[in-house]
Amino acid sequence: MPDKCDKYFRLFDANANRCREGLRVIEDTARFVLGSEFLYKKARKLRHSVDKITRSLHFDLVRKRDSISDSGRKIREGKREDLLAVTASNFKRVEESLRVLEEYSRLIKPEAGPKFKKLRFSVYSFEKRFLKAYAPA
Repeated sequence: MPDKCDKYFRLFDANANRCREGLRVIEDTARFVLGSEFLYKKARKLRHSVDKITRSLHFDLVRKRDSISDSGRKIREGKREDLLAVTASNFKRVEESLRVLEEYSRLIKPEAGPKFKKLRFSVYSFEKRFLKAYAPA
């Protein structure tokens, strides 16, 4: 039976992966679909910031990972109607996972909490700039 710490690490790992994956979708959208060097470099910088904060935990997170029995594997993804839907869903994915990382870092790596909070607010601002550039009112 896994202990509480194993569950915390699994949760942390899933959210770190979710955050980086969402940022990668945003980055590649900006780079390949929108052709915006500024936006893709900003997304890349944010993704690398998440990696830098979590890097020291990487091997512990991977050791505790249990992707085979994770019931989340069976969750169906929603449909995406257009570019804005893809972008919006991935920004929300990033923002929500950063909030979880911020909260659970208090149990795993307390010094990371303020860094995740700062990143989360950076993503809020980045989302606004991204949408302003490609979905003008």
